[in-house]
Amino acid sequence: MDERFMTRPDVKQKCLGEFLDWSLTTISQTNDESMRDIMVLDGALQSLATLFKHAKRDDVLQYAPAVMQCLEQKRLSESSQAMLRKLGVKLIQRLGLTFLKPRLAAWRYQRGNRSLAANLSASQSTTVSTAPTPVAETQDLEEDYDIPEEVETVIEHLLLGLKDKETIVRWSAAKGIGRVTGRLPKELADEVVGSVLDCFSFQETDNAWHGGCLALAELGRRGLLLPSRLTDVVPLIVKSLTYDEKRGACSVGSNVRDAACYVCWSFARAYEPKELEPFVTQIASSLVITAVFDRNVNCRRAASAAFQENVGRQGTFPHGIDILTAADYYAVGNLNNCFLNISVYVASFPEYTKAMIDHLIAMKINHWDGVIRELSTKALHNLTPQAPDYMATTVLPQLLPVAVGVDLHGRHGAILACAEITHALYKLGLQTNRSVVDIISSECVDALKNIHHTVNDRKQYRGFGGELMRPAMCCLIEKLSLSKMPFKNDPVISGWQWLIDDTIKSSVKDANMVAVVSALSALCEEYYQTELGTADSQMQDVLVSQYIEGLKSHQMLTRCGSALALGCLPGFMIHGKLKQILEGLTQMCTVSQKEGTFTESRRDAVRAIAQVVVKVAVCAHGTPDSALCSENVAEVYGALLHRMNDYTTDSRGDVGAWVREAAMSSLMEVTLLVAGSAPEILQPDLVKCMMCCLAQQAAEKIDRYRAHAGNAFLRLLHSTEPAVPHIPQREELMSIFPVETTTSLNWNAPSQAFKYITQLLGLPQYQYHTLLGLTVSVGGITESTVHFSSLSLFDYLRGIQDHSAALTQFGDALLSVFRDNLRNDKVSIPFLKMLNQILANSCFEIFTTQENHPFCLDLLNLCKEFRKAKDISKLRACISVLCGLIQFQGDVRKKVLSQLLMLLCHSFPVIRKTTASQMYEMLLTYDDVIEPEVLDDVMTLLSDTNWESDLSTVRTQRNQLCDWLAVPRPQAVTKQSAVQVS
Repeated sequence: MDERFMTRPDVKQKCLGEFLDWSLTTISQTNDESMRDIMVLDGALQSLATLFKHAKRDDVLQYAPAVMQCLEQKRLSESSQAMLRKLGVKLIQRLGLTFLKPRLAAWRYQRGNRSLAANLSASQSTTVSTAPTPVAETQDLEEDYDIPEEVETVIEHLLLGLKDKETIVRWSAAKGIGRVTGRLPKELADEVVGSVLDCFSFQETDNAWHGGCLALAELGRRGLLLPSRLTDVVPLIVKSLTYDEKRGACSVGSNVRDAACYVCWSFARAYEPKELEPFVTQIASSLVITAVFDRNVNCRRAASAAFQENVGRQGTFPHGIDILTAADYYAVGNLNNCFLNISVYVASFPEYTKAMIDHLIAMKINHWDGVIRELSTKALHNLTPQAPDYMATTVLPQLLPVAVGVDLHGRHGAILACAEITHALYKLGLQTNRSVVDIISSECVDALKNIHHTVNDRKQYRGFGGELMRPAMCCLIEKLSLSKMPFKNDPVISGWQWLIDDTIKSSVKDANMVAVVSALSALCEEYYQTELGTADSQMQDVLVSQYIEGLKSHQMLTRCGSALALGCLPGFMIHGKLKQILEGLTQMCTVSQKEGTFTESRRDAVRAIAQVVVKVAVCAHGTPDSALCSENVAEVYGALLHRMNDYTTDSRGDVGAWVREAAMSSLMEVTLLVAGSAPEILQPDLVKCMMCCLAQQAAEKIDRYRAHAGNAFLRLLHSTEPAVPHIPQREELMSIFPVETTTSLNWNAPSQAFKYITQLLGLPQYQYHTLLGLTVSVGGITESTVHFSSLSLFDYLRGIQDHSAALTQFGDALLSVFRDNLRNDKVSIPFLKMLNQILANSCFEIFTTQENHPFCLDLLNLCKEFRKAKDISKLRACISVLCGLIQFQGDVRKKVLSQLLMLLCHSFPVIRKTTASQMYEMLLTYDDVIEPEVLDDVMTLLSDTNWESDLSTVRTQRNQLCDWLAVPRPQAVTKQSAVQVS
């Protein structure tokens, strides 16, 4: 339409009327059941919202009641579509602004000017008197202004929108509350604020609390929340900062806490410091607590930002700059750092200490998340030095009833908190030569002692709750034992020991077993040691016999627990029982490895062997029952070295790697111990075997275990205090691995590790084991590992191409690896793949010039062993190797062709097809293998024959090839126990 007509009032009103009629009709006749209706309704609502935003008030005011009536009839607040509800809220607030005259509330609170330019001009002005402001002019009109009845409906809808289940609706409603309230008289606006405050009832959901926080923030930053209301608002915001409600297996409230931080942020910008001064302590403490102890990282960062805003704009927060330096946006990102480090620094300021402790006691030790409960108790341990008297006289008595209460999470957290606080008080008492019973009241000591009795009587060690109670009580046992509680010969010790033993027999999870063995170690150290420093013989016999018997259990976790229990026993409990313990641990490893089961128990037994050996004395001429000596050192090393060959696999993968990793760590610990105390009992063959096994592991394919082995290898090589004796070819190793490689070499990266490890192939003592490790890397399936390991291997082989003796030695090592692992598919298949690469890269070229070289003959004889295999991958790899052997000269070539021709009639069709394809490629590569006059016929027959057809057909074609190649025809052989080969 021409713009000239739109300037005419009658045309404009007609167009507006027609558009509004169409919109209202559309809204009335559509619903949110079909996608088409939803889209139409969405468009109509958006159009109306845009119209009432940009049109002149005088033009649309007459239509506003009709639109409001239509929206009320439509009941958009009950729609299932969040976008429609949001558009309904947006349109309603625009209608509310249309009903109210555009005006600036004269009563609003103002802090300075809203413009930077105005602020600067005001500061530069020297004039004292000021001109009347528009606000002053409108103040007289405040009482004469009539508010339309529809505004009440608008506010009701907006308040209802604050409780919507979707954030976008609540956010739009909050902004609408702020805009509409800015045009109301003071009394009505105060009523709106009161209605918003009703959202913070504990009868309301978290949605209402979130919407209320957003609305308060909007009102505050617009100056519509007068300072007189702060006494009502601040306590609600403080509660919102810790709002956390459990719902099912999780909790809700992170959005409420985040919005509460936004409120505090807006208050910092809205009010003068003198207005917020009475509330500084509450707001500052609450923000610090949220920034340090909130479970959600976004809430911690929001609280840190709000605290920073208040420090910068208010300047009244205690120690604000110092706290911000420690708890900035990035520092609060790590939960452990917040609970265990930042909290200690912040609590060093007295204004925050008790508030932080009280928050942990009230809100965190009973949290639904077990990680938060455990971190909270550790934080209480760290905070105890900041307020020891408060902890001993107030907090601990407050926790003890909760520790035997009915709430599972509260009971779990309280027991852990009692343990941590008691131990922290004990450590503080050491500094002043006071025992823990001098710090804690006798009532608390008795209550701590009776926790186990109460929990056991109520049968709270059973069921799901027992999974939490058992480790928590074990933690309490450990901490009370470390705190030297005067319970020796008290019946409670027997109860504690029963709990530990029963937990081990109950097959608890690995994570909980750590607490159990820690408790056992501390209990034995404190209560089973005589004044002479020896063990209580009765308890020693009972415990050692019991745990050795547990190693034979049919339950894997019981075996794990028994092994770890033996490993955690103090030295005086092992004295006189060493031989018995080592025999039990070694026997369990041997039996379970033969069965291929109980991998975790073997891992823990290997760890226990090292732990037991480290705790006893090392004496060259000692007795094998009390010390590591010349008589039993070979037995210990033999047990650990044997575990380095554990390659057990199951549905979880290479689980034997857990045992190998434990064996590496144990060997390193024991070796460094012996080297420092009695190096003369270290036999050269033991050290050689250990270093070779580590070299093998450092050449294997799994990055984590390769790195573990490599670091252990370098640690032993470069150790000077003590120096490890009898390391084979130490000088050559030092030249390959200079001392700086201990820190610079990244064993996890194949591009770095294999460049070093392949250099060990040049050292005769390490060649076999290094090659064995490289076999599974070069012949593996991980692309990066295969690439870099093969590159490094070929670089080494190219370096010895002109050294016949070195190449022969390498070939002999290669044959030895092959011969020793013929029946081990985990090595033989990768070996064939590696050998195929070596042959394809002509790494044995100097051998191919000699007729019937022994290396080729030996290799061919070993490959014959796979002819009757049933593993497709092994047969394919063998075919590739046989095709690579064709490059050797002499009679061996006929033997290779004979093997390939037999495979052309293998019982597996896929093997026949693969053999024909590989032979075709072989003849293309090595065209001097057969006579030129039959070459074309042979290649045509190989390519045109369907080798997957029946055996009688392909046997005829195969026999024709035998005649052309002058190879005797194979004779058919039938065996019932093997695959038929013809």
